[in-house]
Amino acid sequence: MRGKTAEDLKLLELLDPVSEAAGYAIVRLRLMGGNERRKLQIMAERPSDGDMNVEDCARLSRAISEVMDAADPITGEYVLEVSSPGIDRPLTRLEDFTAYEGYEVRLELDRLAEGRKRFRGVLVGLEGDQVAIDLEGEAETALIPFAWITEAKLVLNDELMKRGAESRAARLATEQQTSD
Repeated sequence: MRGKTAEDLKLLELLDPVSEAAGYAIVRLRLMGGNERRKLQIMAERPSDGDMNVEDCARLSRAISEVMDAADPITGEYVLEVSSPGIDRPLTRLEDFTAYEGYEVRLELDRLAEGRKRFRGVLVGLEGDQVAIDLEGEAETALIPFAWITEAKLVLNDELMKRGAESRAARLATEQQTSD
């Protein structure tokens, strides 16, 4: 899920070590667009706290640009866009499903399960390599194999906004303490 296409996955192989060396983790990578002008979109975060500010984006962008210029893995012109995953972030790694337990999530599968491909509910966590989700109107927790999930994203709601605000306030307080 961190990459959708074979080309995305090859780029992840090239760029994961660059990102890790710079102190970041790539959450998702997408190479979009046709042959004219493509966009390489990278969402990343600091593994220590899940944050990614503007300075972090610039630092990672420079590190990735150096490697991309040297390796030249993309034919034609492209624009590099490095960003934070945002508050309503995609969930792309198993650990994401544990970190956001208790929050509402939308899942899309690569196959039908219970007659549908899309699910929405409260994330309960993991059971092995299966995502546990409480679906609205269902008595039992649904278990969905992680390998079946093509897209997973947090649902933007008041609870998630509150978590984001608290996280931002804590980060600003820490930055204020270190600058004093």
